[in-house]
Amino acid sequence: MTVDQQELGRRLKVARTSCGLTQDDVAGQLGLARSAVTQIELGNRAVTGFELHRLAEYLGRDMRDLLASEFHEDDALGALFRSQPDFSGRQELHEAVVRSLALGRELTNLERLLGIDRDLGTAAAYPLPAVRSKWDAVRQGERIAQEERRRLGVGHLPLPDVAEVLESQGVRTAQEDLPESISGLTLVEPKIGILVVTNRRHHVLRRRFSIAHEYCHVLVDRDRRGLISRAEDRHELIEVRANAFAACFLMPEDGVRQFVEGLGKGSASRLQREIVESDEFADAAVEARSRPAPRSQDLQMYDVVRLAHHLGVSVLSALFRLKGLRLLNEVQLDALREQDRRGVREEIAEFLGLPKIDHEAKRNEFRQRFLGLALEAYRREDISKRKLMELAERVHVVEADVEVMLLATGIEDEAVGVVLPDD
Repeated sequence: MTVDQQELGRRLKVARTSCGLTQDDVAGQLGLARSAVTQIELGNRAVTGFELHRLAEYLGRDMRDLLASEFHEDDALGALFRSQPDFSGRQELHEAVVRSLALGRELTNLERLLGIDRDLGTAAAYPLPAVRSKWDAVRQGERIAQEERRRLGVGHLPLPDVAEVLESQGVRTAQEDLPESISGLTLVEPKIGILVVTNRRHHVLRRRFSIAHEYCHVLVDRDRRGLISRAEDRHELIEVRANAFAACFLMPEDGVRQFVEGLGKGSASRLQREIVESDEFADAAVEARSRPAPRSQDLQMYDVVRLAHHLGVSVLSALFRLKGLRLLNEVQLDALREQDRRGVREEIAEFLGLPKIDHEAKRNEFRQRFLGLALEAYRREDISKRKLMELAERVHVVEADVEVMLLATGIEDEAVGVVLPDD
């Protein structure tokens, strides 16, 4: 079926209204009068290829889908608008989601061009009853985290790169510069599959927690098709559940307790054990009591720094987990948080010789992977040089740097079929 001008106009209107945009919004984006947008949607004015490209991206759509014989009116951007109505009209938020969707489509296309197959049905799904309280949310999150760790066969050991865990489950992951209040997005589109995007601007340990948080949305909430994790929504029950999941997934109770016990700490203030005598004539068990030395069980900041490093989390996350497991009381938590605010953790980490995290390298991990795929697609002549430059721009790499790389690797010469003479 060929899409005529009237049908294309109708589809553009559906795409616009589904994500809560007005004709004035679209007109401003394209630099047109509102009346021109009205005529386009009525099918009375043709859309140029350039306008359609810009419109599709602004509406969170693939241009090819707008021109396809079968048009799916529902999409991730529309799902986000329906689930979070205050999303409408927030330009920075809208642009962040649109960029994330576009990045996901480009990543998917590169993988398909290079024959990288994904089993998109690998990720588990946990159907759950509706959350009715924060207590329910916490209990659900913890239970799912324990079950998922069991399913993955990792027990209570520290997890490797959580993004790699998600990738192994058929979920695409990416990093994007998002507004400060947004920690991550979970988006579901037929041609992309499941896409999790975390905020490239955030600290690497915060991103690690964020991607574990989004993992919960993948396991439990992906029927919503689109979710934004924002600081202002942290008291929403599904966000409480996702935070509880992330804490338990990254810092399993058995793993934390085992580590603390390895420090010679974490015991109760009084230990008591009944010992049954082997003598058959004994008429009672023998009680053995032990009381640890005063304050010998108190966790110190150097203990917490080591635990955080062991599990790959921030000191603050470790502190709250220890409090949740009743290994710290309120007074101890406050005292250690004050030390954390004073920067004591950095001094301890240096004193102990703990390796420093290369935050800049971690921040650019997705860029490295994405550009590697783009370079290989260009070398195989699956994409044009113009497309390569467009992809590089998406991850904030300028054309001059791409040109240098093409010459340094010899890809440019190979791509145009030039054979260099021997020296």
